[in-house]
Amino acid sequence: MTEIRIVRLPHGEGLPLPARATPGSAGFDLSSAEDGELGPMERRLFATGFAIAIPAGFEVQLRPRSGLALKQGLTLPNTPATIDSDYRGELKVALVNLGSEPVRISRGMRIAQMLVARVEPASFLEVETLPPTDRGEGGFGSTGH
Repeated sequence: MTEIRIVRLPHGEGLPLPARATPGSAGFDLSSAEDGELGPMERRLFATGFAIAIPAGFEVQLRPRSGLALKQGLTLPNTPATIDSDYRGELKVALVNLGSEPVRISRGMRIAQMLVARVEPASFLEVETLPPTDRGEGGFGSTGH
């Protein structure tokens, strides 16, 4: 199990630590540390009240909560958002309201989910040509119907 150190900031007092809703949940729920409202097509950052130390070789990805996306049109404009292992500031969630009605965010409301993922080191080798595949250069729906 990967251990992630977490610091509760003063405005995070009383909020739950990130946690999985069920044992089979992939993501850890993140709650808002502030109240706010998002009008249709409006976007802004919401504080979580926590800072974390992600171990080297890992990242944290922030993703929308499916129920909020379906029922209210609330999503993340940069999903999945990546939090790098060398970032030590407060976790903040960029939210956008794609719905037709304002969405009220209240302190303690679960607004996103956080996944911990390994980051594979890679390097790039410049070559003259790439090895062929059956697919070739087909993209943007070329394998669908």
